[in-house]
Amino acid sequence: MEEFKPRIDLVDIKKATESVKTEIGKYLIGQNAAVEWLLIALLADGHVLLEGVPGVAKTLMAKLLSETVQAKFKRIQFTPDLMPGDITGNQIFNAQISKFEFREGPLFANIVLADEINRAPAKTQSALFEAMEERQITVDGTTHPLGIPFMVLATQNPVEQEGTYRLPEAQLDRFLLKIPIGYPDLTEEHEILKSAHERKNKVDLKTIAKVLTTSHIAILREIVQEVRIEENLLHFIAKIVHETRKFPSIQLGASPRASLAILNASKASAALQGRDFVAPEDIHKVAPPVLVHRIVLTPEKEMEGVSVEDTIQQILEKIEIPR
Repeated sequence: MEEFKPRIDLVDIKKATESVKTEIGKYLIGQNAAVEWLLIALLADGHVLLEGVPGVAKTLMAKLLSETVQAKFKRIQFTPDLMPGDITGNQIFNAQISKFEFREGPLFANIVLADEINRAPAKTQSALFEAMEERQITVDGTTHPLGIPFMVLATQNPVEQEGTYRLPEAQLDRFLLKIPIGYPDLTEEHEILKSAHERKNKVDLKTIAKVLTTSHIAILREIVQEVRIEENLLHFIAKIVHETRKFPSIQLGASPRASLAILNASKASAALQGRDFVAPEDIHKVAPPVLVHRIVLTPEKEMEGVSVEDTIQQILEKIEIPR
């Protein structure tokens, strides 16, 4: 059988992403799937909402990713008293030159970790909202463009709800993916303990190999956009998203932005597998994390204990896969 040869050169993407996963895997145990999702989002130019209990290495994962791709990293701890200027920056009066100067806030980075994002009030969320959607911020009427790439990794605790705010649906819609970060299994937890003991409970970020650069990421993103998708698969994506708007147990379905998110994430997923075309399995793979935070069930179904994840699977099983 003749060996498959892609129409576009995906060797660079495959080599780069495998190197990133290998390097992160030296320091982070048991989160291989989550790291792959982060790479899909990075190549698709999307933001990620990480949901998991404290202590499952969400912050470490973000730091390791930024180090391996040589990206500027900033962490923001969201609190109820966090003000918009605390994340965007402020105009500061410079007495030496007798004029105001803009001092950049932590949003001026390539990868921003928004820790416990649902603890900040609406006015601070709105400042982050502009940055996520427009890749810019506006302070005192002046617009400041953000760097390339610009990626928000937001975390939230699914258990503790005291002192938190519900994120508005419009903001949730700006996250490409919502990824659950679960507990490690017994073997992985043993490896975590062994690694921590050998490293004397320290992770020296200076020892992490620099695998990519931000300019290289921009090139890889252009390659991902060249990944082909057949017309029938575009219709398949549209049918999935359209079904969320009329499914009996769903009160609020997904927007056209979800369709675009599935398209872009599917292309990135295919590229990571070394394919220059989107297959139905790519769409089935990315649809749940793209849709899970964009769908609101009816109150009756929520009271019955029906989950959004199960509802998405029902939709995927209902729609015939194109041949």
